[in-house]
Amino acid sequence: MEAEVITTYVGLGSNLGDRAGNLLVAVRGLMEASFTVCKLSAIYETAPFGIEAAENHSPYLNMVAEIRIKSVSASQMMARMLRIEYLLGRRDKNLQKPRTVDLDLLLYGDFKCDTEFLTVPHPRLHERKFVLVPLAEIAPHLVHPILNKTVQELLQTVKDDSKVKRWRP
Repeated sequence: MEAEVITTYVGLGSNLGDRAGNLLVAVRGLMEASFTVCKLSAIYETAPFGIEAAENHSPYLNMVAEIRIKSVSASQMMARMLRIEYLLGRRDKNLQKPRTVDLDLLLYGDFKCDTEFLTVPHPRLHERKFVLVPLAEIAPHLVHPILNKTVQELLQTVKDDSKVKRWRP
């Protein structure tokens, strides 16, 4: 019996150093972690989200990757992503700090879990325009497994009014 192929979505962000280079190295890290990267959104530039002292933080570059995996659990995938973050210089998972790279497991097929280590779907994905814009670019008709709305519908109703602009170097 062959293992099931699962389509997952990962959010990538960076606001330290060579932001675009960090994203590309992170994508390469995902491929080296035996993930099949099928689609990449464009790169978008956004102000830091939900950070009180946003003026002290550089703008983020964000994107979303569609990844297909086989024989890798959501927890194993998250562990590999944390290792990529660590290898790219991220030492502090504090949400309020700038980072060389941030990898978030947004969706793992229709899988749902809520543990101390991992919550899938990502608990704030439907509240964040910087995630929804690139996700809608590559998967507008994807249905959120809990909210039962497409990504496009979530984007149209999101309360986040932050500016998300396509990055043009």
